[in-house]
Amino acid sequence: MMDRRTPRQQQADQFDIIVVGAGPGGYVAAIRAAQHGLKVAVVERGDLGGVCSNWGCIPTKAMLHGADVAHEIATAGALGFSVGPVSFDISTLVDYSRQVVGQLTGGIRGLLDANGVEIVVGEATVPDKGRVAVTTGNGDPQGPSRVLHADHIILATGARPRSIPGVEPDGDRVWTSTDALRPEALPASLLIIGSGAIGAEFASLYRDLGTEVTLLEALPGILPAEDADVSDFVAKQFRARGIDVQTSVSVKSVGASADAVTTVYAASDGTEHTAVTERVLVATGVTPNSAGLGLEDLGARLDRGFVVTDQWCRTGVAGLYAIGDLAGGPCLAHKASHEAVLCVDHIVGESGVTPLDRDFVPGCTYSRPQVASVGLTEKQARERVGAGGVRVGKFSLAGNGKALALGEPAGFVKTVFDATSGELLGAHLVGPDVTEMVQGFGIAHSLHATAEDLAEVIFPHPTVSEAMHESVLDALGRVIHWPPARK
Repeated sequence: MMDRRTPRQQQADQFDIIVVGAGPGGYVAAIRAAQHGLKVAVVERGDLGGVCSNWGCIPTKAMLHGADVAHEIATAGALGFSVGPVSFDISTLVDYSRQVVGQLTGGIRGLLDANGVEIVVGEATVPDKGRVAVTTGNGDPQGPSRVLHADHIILATGARPRSIPGVEPDGDRVWTSTDALRPEALPASLLIIGSGAIGAEFASLYRDLGTEVTLLEALPGILPAEDADVSDFVAKQFRARGIDVQTSVSVKSVGASADAVTTVYAASDGTEHTAVTERVLVATGVTPNSAGLGLEDLGARLDRGFVVTDQWCRTGVAGLYAIGDLAGGPCLAHKASHEAVLCVDHIVGESGVTPLDRDFVPGCTYSRPQVASVGLTEKQARERVGAGGVRVGKFSLAGNGKALALGEPAGFVKTVFDATSGELLGAHLVGPDVTEMVQGFGIAHSLHATAEDLAEVIFPHPTVSEAMHESVLDALGRVIHWPPARK
């Protein structure tokens, strides 16, 4: 086909790397490519920062901060404070979360501009190798549509909330996670379907704000990706807070009326139960945004909609890469950002690039209590190296001075080691601010530190992080601040 673009247009539309999607994978890939001196364009159909910055990680944490304040007010009497009647306006908390989002996404635009990345707003498809067709509308000075060219195209289109058969979110009575971040009023009652990180965080958030919460999970335990000890512990904590936790259930129907939602679900023994709540939140994970890109025609392989890639994020189609949620789990922003740098550095031939270790991508749940983990669960470790090849340490925060001082002794740190080599196989933490601590175990793993190495590290006192040390000592049979097991 004859190229009818002018020479100036041809030059404007020619790039070294084109990134499709400006979420935590895409914008990081674009900036990293620009740092290598490459001419880069990033195509985004929505808001810069993707779901994480706009309707996921960041606004959720802002809302959870409000829930933490509510909890502090509710428990202030234990510290001698007399608190009178307190009013709460959820619209103010929502506005606060949107202000945080605006500040962050504005910063992303500034970073892209400062690095010389061209931002192209529009819907992208990949009609063939080396080309990205963008429907831009009338806002682009180059016209309502553009065809961009590059030797390397990185797809970072992310994912969206997954629905379940027969349950269609309507934005009113039946919510997605996006709807749960912009309620017009605080619901008196909320039923949540799914108890992964998203479901658990919203259960914790709304319960602290005063909503009656029911949490349904199809699997035997909540937070099913976590270690069994973590799952059991958090379920007990949630129930103690008044959250109705129901596991091993299957949802039969969800019917919305003008003022309520009726959910029918079956327990593992077949008995059916009915819950009537003001709102229902579907929190059953995410599904990839791969449709409409033209990937099948190019020869890229898909697995349940996720793009299949190799260790360098290559799709098998020359010059085409996929990162982040689009390339499969764990569907986490920091995994996407790490893949972004890895992918770009491999493209330019940077030395010392190592593949992603999917086992050691940390996961965090910002509920109350917080949960953080990295590596294998105890069960996974025993399956991989044999039941007798694993050494486990565990330390309760009830023995930690800082946790007691904070009034938050509910939690623990659990570590899993290879019994022969001392290699750290996994770490699992529950308690205050453990999401700020877990990277210590990630660093230890990346530096190949053994249990003995970690035992020699001096942890500051008093800190909750001392429980990390005590857990390692327990694995070695040397725990200090907990009575020895009776023989």
